[in-house]
Amino acid sequence: MVLYGREAEHAAVAGLLARAWEGRGGALLVRGVAGIGKSELLAEAARRARTAGSEVRVLRTTGTEAESVLPFAGLHLLLRPVLTEDRLAALPGPQSSALRGAFGLAEASPEDRFRIGLAVLTLLSDLAAEQPLLCLVDDFQWLDPSSAETLLFTARRLGDERVALLLAARDDLPDDGGPSPAPGVPELRLASLAPGAAAELLADRAPDLADGVRATVVERSAGHPLSLVETVRSLTPAQRAGAAPIPAELPVPARLLEGYRARIEGLGTARTALLVAAAESGGELRTVLAAARALGAGPEDLRTAERAGLVTLTDAAVAFRHPLVLAAAYQGADPAERAAAHRALAGADDAGRDPDRTAWHLAAAAAGPDEEVAARLDRAGESAWERGAFAASAAAHRRASELSPLSFDRARRLLSAAQVSVVTGRIAQADRLARQALELTEDRTLRAWLGMVRGAVEDAGGNPRTAAYLLLDHAEPLAGSDPGPVVPMLVLAARSAWAAGDGALIGRVAAVASGVRPGRPATAALSALAGLVSGVSAGGSGVNGPMAALRSFVDEIRGHNPDSHLLRLLAVDCAVLLGDDEAVLGLATAEAARCLARSTVLSLPEVLRPLGDVQVATGRAREAAATAAEAEDTACSTADAAGPAGPLPARRLTAVADRIAARVAALAGDEEKCRAALERSADEDSAAVLALLDLGLGRPERALRRFEDALRGGPVAAVVLLPATGDLVEAAVRAGVPERAAGPLAAFTAWAEAGGQPWAAAVALRCAALTGPEEAAEERYAAALDRHRAAGRPFEGARTELLYGEWLRRARRRTEARPLLRNALEAFERLGAVPWAERARGELRAVGETASAAPEARPDPLAALTPQERQVVRLAAAGTSNRDIAARLFLSPRTVEYHLYKAYPKLGVGSRRELAALAGGFEESPADLP
Repeated sequence: MVLYGREAEHAAVAGLLARAWEGRGGALLVRGVAGIGKSELLAEAARRARTAGSEVRVLRTTGTEAESVLPFAGLHLLLRPVLTEDRLAALPGPQSSALRGAFGLAEASPEDRFRIGLAVLTLLSDLAAEQPLLCLVDDFQWLDPSSAETLLFTARRLGDERVALLLAARDDLPDDGGPSPAPGVPELRLASLAPGAAAELLADRAPDLADGVRATVVERSAGHPLSLVETVRSLTPAQRAGAAPIPAELPVPARLLEGYRARIEGLGTARTALLVAAAESGGELRTVLAAARALGAGPEDLRTAERAGLVTLTDAAVAFRHPLVLAAAYQGADPAERAAAHRALAGADDAGRDPDRTAWHLAAAAAGPDEEVAARLDRAGESAWERGAFAASAAAHRRASELSPLSFDRARRLLSAAQVSVVTGRIAQADRLARQALELTEDRTLRAWLGMVRGAVEDAGGNPRTAAYLLLDHAEPLAGSDPGPVVPMLVLAARSAWAAGDGALIGRVAAVASGVRPGRPATAALSALAGLVSGVSAGGSGVNGPMAALRSFVDEIRGHNPDSHLLRLLAVDCAVLLGDDEAVLGLATAEAARCLARSTVLSLPEVLRPLGDVQVATGRAREAAATAAEAEDTACSTADAAGPAGPLPARRLTAVADRIAARVAALAGDEEKCRAALERSADEDSAAVLALLDLGLGRPERALRRFEDALRGGPVAAVVLLPATGDLVEAAVRAGVPERAAGPLAAFTAWAEAGGQPWAAAVALRCAALTGPEEAAEERYAAALDRHRAAGRPFEGARTELLYGEWLRRARRRTEARPLLRNALEAFERLGAVPWAERARGELRAVGETASAAPEARPDPLAALTPQERQVVRLAAAGTSNRDIAARLFLSPRTVEYHLYKAYPKLGVGSRRELAALAGGFEESPADLP
C-alpha cells in the first residue's frame, strides 16, 4: 500500500528499521490527531519489516481506554505470542519471577518493578539474537502506565540490540504541544497531507471520481487522510460522478467518530457484539463470544461486522480496523448498555482466571455504591502494588473509594491511593487525594495518616517548615495514646525541621516525642537530635549524651533492620551526624537498593545524597561515579511517571549527581565546573564546598567569610558544618586570624571526642597543632597521623601530612619533611586534588626535591574506557557473568557483550582470563567521577 505525501516520515521509519537490523536499536514516537495516518505508518513499518533481507519478527499491541487501568495489560498483549514457558525459563531467575508476577503467573512483589523492565529487555534481546524484532504500539496514550513505563525503560536501552520500537500516540489538536507521553523517545509528528498528495491518494482509492469532485473533496477535507478515505466510501454514485452535490462538511476526526457510530447503529445484534469486543479490548475471541452470547449475540454478528469493514477476525482474536472504530463502538452505546457488556465480561471469567480484570469490569458495571465491588477493587489495588504497577494501584483504590457506601471507607481507600502516589513521586495527585479524604472523616488516626501524606507533599514541594508544623499539629494530640502514625510522623517532622534549619522546631519535635510511650528507639534519637543542636550551640558542652543516643539508635537499626523506611532514613541521618562513614555507607547503600527495588523514588535522593558525600570524602571515586550515574539513570526512568509531579523526583535525583560533581570539582580546583554544578543542584550545603574550593585556590579570607556567613544561619547550620571544621580552621590560620575559629573548633573537638571516629579525632588533633603552641605542634601532628591510619579519609590524611611537612620545613628539618610531602603529593594526585598537589609540589621544591623526583601516580589502565565500559570491565574482571552484569547495570546481555568487545582492544586483552589478570591495576581514579 502506498502512503502518499509521507516521504520524510517513510525515511525516518526506514532509518530506524535499518539501524535496528544492523544492531543499533532504538525507538520512535509517531504523534498526530486521530485519523492522520499513524496506524497506517505502523502498518507500513510491519510490511517493510516482512520484506527485509532477513525474516523479521513483529510484535504489536494497542492501548485502549477500557484497559488503561489494568496493570501490564498492554505489555502482556505485546509479548503474548512469544511468552512461552521456555522463554520465561531462559531468563535469569529473578527476572523470570518478576515477569511471571507482573502477568499474574506467580506471586509478585513490589520490589520487582525494575526487574520487570530488565526482564523485558532481556527477553527482547534473546529474541533479537535469533532474528530482528519490530515492536509496534498503537494508541500509546491509552496504554496502562505500568506497561508504558516498562516499555520506556526498555526503549532507552536498545542501543546494541536488533530491536526497533515504534510507538503511535494521539494528540487532541493538530498543534498539540503538550508533554510527550514517551519522554526521552524521539518524536515524529504527522501533519495533514499537502493538496497534491491528497489528490494522489484519492486517485488511487477512487479513480472513478470526477475531476471537480476530487478537487472539492481535497479542499474540504483539509488534507486529513482518514477523512478523504471515509468520504469516498460514503459518496453515492451520483456524487462520485459530479451529478449530485458534495456535502458541505466532510468528515474530520469528531465527525468520523459519529460516522462510525451511525454505521454501527445499523448493524442490529452485531452492534452488541462490537460493544462487548470494545469493552474487553484485549481481543480474546473466546471471552468476547462468551460475553456476547449472554447478551443475545453470537459469532455470526462478528462476521457481519467484519463484512462491514469494522473488524478483522482470526481463530483466536478480534481486532478493530481502526482505533476510532473501537471508540465509536464503545462510546456510541448508552451507559446501561456499556454496564451490561462489562457485567457479561465479568461473568465470562467463570474460572476466576483474572480477578483484577473482573473487578474492573464489575466496577464499570456498577450503577452506584457497592461495597462488594469496592472490596474487590481494593484487593486489585493491593495486587497491582505487589506487581509494581503503582499507577494502577492508585487508580484501583481511588475507584474503590468512589464505590464505597460509607464515608470512612471512602476516606480509607483514598488514603491508600494517596500513600501509593506519594511514595512513587506523584506529589500533586497525592495531595489532591489526601485533601479529598480529609473532608470525608473526623477519625483522628485516619486524619493523622492523611496529615502525614500532606506533610510529605509539603516537604517534597520545597516547604519543609510548613511540613514540620503540619505534621506536629497532627501528631501532638495523639502522642499520649501512641497510635501507628505518631512515630513516623515525628520522624518525618524532624527531617523536615532539619531541612528547614529550624532548631526551635527540632526542639518541639523532641518535646512531643518525649510524650510517646517509653522504649521506642526512634523517640530517643529524636530527643538526641535536639540535644546535639543545643550542645553544639553551647560550644560542645553536653554533646556526649546525645551522641551516645544517636549511636545506640544507629546500632539498633543496623542490628534489626526494621520494616519502617522512615526509621532507616533516620538511621542514615544519625550516622551522618556521628561522622560514621562505615555506617553511612552500609545503611545508605542498602536503603538505596530498597528504594530502587520498591520504586520509592521520592526518598531515593535523600539516601544517595549522603552516600555520594561519604564516597567522595573517603576517596571512593568509582563508587561516587556509580552513585551519580545511578541518580541520573533513575532520574531518566522517573521522568516517565504520569501526572504533573512526575519530574519532581527526577529533578532531585539529577541534583544528587550535580552535588557529587560539585564536590569533586572543588577538590580539583575547577571553579567553573564547581559553580555550574552547584547552581544546577541548588545545593543548600554549598558554603562548605565553595570554601574548600577557595582554600585550595589560595583564597583563605574568602573561605573564612563563607563559613562565618553560613554559621549565621543558626544552630542547625553549626551542626551541618561540623565535618568541614578542619577547612574553617585552616582558612582562619592562613588568613592570620586563628582566634576566629576558636568557637567552632571547641564544638568540633567535643563532637569528635564524643563520636569516637578516627578521622574526626585526627582532624581535631591537626587543628590543635595549627592553632596551639609551637612546642605542642609536633606531638599533635604525629598523633593525628596515627589516627589517620585507621580513618579512611585519604584527602584529610594527605592534608595532615602536607601541614606537618610544612611545619617541619619551617623548622629547617627538611629531610624529615620530604617523605611526608611526597606521600601527600602522591595522594593528592591520585585523588585529582590538583591545587593541593601543586602546593605539595611547591613544598617539595622548597625542601630541595624537584617535582620530577616525586613518585608518579601509576597509570590507570581503565582511563581510555567510557564510564559504562569501566563499570562493565570491573564487574567482568571480578568474574561476574554477562547476565549478572546486565542485571546490575540495567543493561541487556548483548549490550554488555558490546561494551566488552569495545573495551578489550583498549586494554590490550583478548579474554576474560587476561582481564582478570589485569584487574590488580584497576585503581580508584578521579577520572571516574562526573
